[in-house]
Amino acid sequence: MRETGLILIILALFVAMSFASPYFLTWVNMRAMVMAFAVEGIVVVGMTILLISGGIDLSVGSVTALAMVIAGSLFLAGVDPWLASLVAIAACTGIGAFMGFFVTRIGLHHFIVSLAVMVIARGACLLFTGGRPLGLFSLPPEFKFIGQGSIGPVPLVIIVFLVVVLCFDFMLRRSTAFRKVFYTGSNEKAAAYSGIRTKRVIFLTTTLCSTLCGIAGIIYMARFGSAQPTFGLGMELNVIAAAVIGGASLNGGSGTIFGAILGAALLSVVSSSLALLDVSVYWQDIIRGSILLTAVSIDHYLNKKRDAGGKA
Repeated sequence: MRETGLILIILALFVAMSFASPYFLTWVNMRAMVMAFAVEGIVVVGMTILLISGGIDLSVGSVTALAMVIAGSLFLAGVDPWLASLVAIAACTGIGAFMGFFVTRIGLHHFIVSLAVMVIARGACLLFTGGRPLGLFSLPPEFKFIGQGSIGPVPLVIIVFLVVVLCFDFMLRRSTAFRKVFYTGSNEKAAAYSGIRTKRVIFLTTTLCSTLCGIAGIIYMARFGSAQPTFGLGMELNVIAAAVIGGASLNGGSGTIFGAILGAALLSVVSSSLALLDVSVYWQDIIRGSILLTAVSIDHYLNKKRDAGGKA
């Protein structure tokens, strides 16, 4: 029902904007909208799986930027860009494992750990770059292809995005291993009593989210030909909002990849519409924040209703 409702809302926005702006339904704008949320959508996939398991990650924007900075710095130091990218992704995986350790072994909450890592990773970005963007215009064309190239009329970025979405959506719906994510998020204690290694599930979903941030960071670097230490500010808001709008619960145990991507698409359409209507960027932030608050409120109401029905 949530996914059907989102599709109808997106279609209604398309119809309304087709009358409000002659530029909305142009190929250039459609391509720009899809490109805008395609790479961020990879991070949305990781966040959705983590939310289903009962966790949350506020560091996704900082970790994505750090992947760009690490790979960019290594490339400027003479390292092959592909090897530099693998090192950067491995570093992001290590960050996820670091957070997973503090959550599962030390017993800290995801919110606190990821908040601390958000600050640490952003500080590392500024430290490595001196607060200045790294110009990577000498990246080889074959590397830039992953962010700027196309296969036929379809950008490679969109193809990679679709592959990630389809693979994880299928596994989340059909894989026995990924079903444990739902059981862990629904009731961790009950899942543990049933034999599921819930700490391991939480550790792996936390690590997966950071790994996907690393992949997204490398694609961004190839797309823009630079590494921005301030990149990704506010990304966590967009990513969490997309997942929650798509049906992922902040209490864990529910959500779908397809729904989260529809949530990301809705936010992209809203942003594009506001820009075409020449709405102030300050109002755009207020509107996006209001959308997140509405989605969280609806999620809270549905959880209360479900809990009340369970007690009855």
